[in-house]
Amino acid sequence: MRVAVVHEWLVSRAGSEKVVEQILQIWPEADLFALVDFYDESDRAYMAGKRATTTFLQHFPMARRKFRGYLALMPLAIEQIDLSGYDLVISSAHAVSKGVLTGPDQVHVSYVHSPIRYAWDLQHQYLRESRLKWGIKGLLARSILHYMRIWDSRTANGVDSFVANSKFIERRIRKIYRRDSEVIYPPVDVAGFSLAREKESFYLAVSRMVPYKMMPAIVEAFSGMPDKRLVVIGEGSEFDKCKAVAGSNIEMVGFQPFEALRDHMQRARALVFAAEEDFGITPVEAQACGTPVIAFGRGGALETVVDSDDPSVRTGVFFDRQTPDSIRSAVERFEAIGPFDPMVCRRNAERFSPERFRKEFKEHVDQVLAERGQGQAKR
Repeated sequence: MRVAVVHEWLVSRAGSEKVVEQILQIWPEADLFALVDFYDESDRAYMAGKRATTTFLQHFPMARRKFRGYLALMPLAIEQIDLSGYDLVISSAHAVSKGVLTGPDQVHVSYVHSPIRYAWDLQHQYLRESRLKWGIKGLLARSILHYMRIWDSRTANGVDSFVANSKFIERRIRKIYRRDSEVIYPPVDVAGFSLAREKESFYLAVSRMVPYKMMPAIVEAFSGMPDKRLVVIGEGSEFDKCKAVAGSNIEMVGFQPFEALRDHMQRARALVFAAEEDFGITPVEAQACGTPVIAFGRGGALETVVDSDDPSVRTGVFFDRQTPDSIRSAVERFEAIGPFDPMVCRRNAERFSPERFRKEFKEHVDQVLAERGQGQAKR
């Protein structure tokens, strides 16, 4: 059985790339495909040393830094990948990779991190944050996104089985594609975030500084609580906004290497997380360190953090709005109902291990193959 694994782009080692890494551990003989591949050689080792077969976008001007600017050409590019010689096609999709062309004798399983967010329910937010709401550029952007929605809906018909990375994404798939999906949570390197039972008094916020992460709201919330210390790790376009509202109790340390990030997670009293994520790996990593989470109660956090009056299961608390006032109320509640048991947090995080992902995903693919008379995918 010949296996092909298709991903959108290989540029940085983030959550979706870590899913591909685990898929390649299940099927190490698989061939890898992507729109573009600009992976650092140090990261390529995690992909079993594989270099992806790419599309014509790889050779376009400034593709390394500006590949997202070629969004309108991505559907055409992904359709040019020739997979006719493969029995099993696995796409890792958050944009266009599920649109690869497959035939009736091939099985296509698509692991969906999310349908194209900026083309569907987050379109208006995307246009607003990109300053594309008005004018000729705005009209062009809306036209491209309209085309992407039509193409995205049509190409769902070429997928034999959808796998969602959370129940939140399962609902998105049902709403957008009118298809059922199996929920298999993505792998989290819980072994790399060891348990620490002793906690210090500071709170921690870790994120890329982009608008939907709502980092300024967290900083503003703690600036209004001068008796509580907050350490902020991350960089990006919202860094200056955070700095502008930061009080003297806020320590903004910018980008930190993995060892420093893990050290902060192990020592923090709690992680504060304000984004609405499809799944959200950071809260799970914090819990793997034995650190509870104060999170926005929407999206994937509802499936990874346990807010309960029972101390034997609780791993955090939720707030219901992405505002400084709501965050402050959650911090006050967190302190009032404590303590939180680090071992309970750790056990909850272990539900999302890479070993569990490989087992569940392999079993699902084997089931799909058996239903279509293809037999089991050999490991």
